[in-house]
Amino acid sequence: MATKLKEYFPMVREWEEVLAEIAKSDTLQTKFDSWKPEQQEEFLNICTGVKGLKLLYDGFFKEVMNPEYVPERLNDFLSGLLGQRIRVVKVLPGDSTRIADESSLLIMDIVVELEDGSIANVEVQKIGYLFPGQRSACYSADLLLRQYKRVRGEKQKKFCYRDIKNVYTIVLFEKSPREFHNYPDTCYHFFEQKSDTGLQIELLQKYLFIPLDIFKKSKHNKNISDRRDAWLALFTSDEPDEIIRLIKEYPEFRAIYEEGYEICLNMERVMEMFSKELYELDRNTVQYMIDEMQDMIDAQKDELDKQQDMIDAQKDELDKKTQTIEELHRKNEEMHDQSVVSTINILRSLNVPDEEISQRVCEQYQLKGEQVKKYFGTVL
Repeated sequence: MATKLKEYFPMVREWEEVLAEIAKSDTLQTKFDSWKPEQQEEFLNICTGVKGLKLLYDGFFKEVMNPEYVPERLNDFLSGLLGQRIRVVKVLPGDSTRIADESSLLIMDIVVELEDGSIANVEVQKIGYLFPGQRSACYSADLLLRQYKRVRGEKQKKFCYRDIKNVYTIVLFEKSPREFHNYPDTCYHFFEQKSDTGLQIELLQKYLFIPLDIFKKSKHNKNISDRRDAWLALFTSDEPDEIIRLIKEYPEFRAIYEEGYEICLNMERVMEMFSKELYELDRNTVQYMIDEMQDMIDAQKDELDKQQDMIDAQKDELDKKTQTIEELHRKNEEMHDQSVVSTINILRSLNVPDEEISQRVCEQYQLKGEQVKKYFGTVL
């Protein structure tokens, strides 16, 4: 059955056609059979136009937004995000050492140099990392240092710090970290360093965080207000009606979808792309769960440490109280002994016989005869 998107993109195939082509190759059939039923259905929905293309997949994005072939697209996209005219002059190689092996949660990552010498890193995270601010700051610092080393090497003695330009870190989250959900109506979070006094000094590190899940939820069935929103709608919409409405309003986006479906005609390529995304998602989900579990363990350890500190403090307090009780008990015994001795002395001063004194002391202090004897040796 023809889908709505097939009416606009005739190259879109139907389920039976896709399944028939897969069946022609033992390799492709084996790969397809290895997927879960819901993954098979998702793949077929993408290829047949039941759902929209996953344009943020690395394989799609780097093809339809390639600055070498279609520089105007990435220029327009970045211009919308940063609110200024942007022109990409070249793609820079990624950093293979990348501060740490992150078992990347990234599904797309591209670093480009802009016309004014600035660097922009655009990445899409399937699942947002924990500590997104700290991580982005580290990667931004790494990019800034790479720029410094490269420019200084090129300029040599003519080098000046004025030659170092802005570094933009642009992160799009398909599933954003929890702190972003405290701002359910905000889809763009721009950060830069500023003085608390108003003093203007050019600091070079800029950040833009975009929670796509919040964007998709907040913009659902609403009119697209500007070109920046239009780009995000293109990358996040998977409902045919929304996509059709978007390409009617922005006809230039139609060519992007056409190129995406051209990629889908190469069954081996698109299945490999899909397999890679499934693999990364599984691996990244596990890593994310490990990170979250470690975060929970650390929090529990902190709580246990606090409780242990409280227990130690209570133990110290108990030890002090026990010491005080023992001291009071000792003083009480001393006073008791002094009272017994004083009684004996008083009775002796009255010429009361020792035998009678012993009997009276036993009765008064509830002592036994053997216990009283020790006091007769201490009387004056």
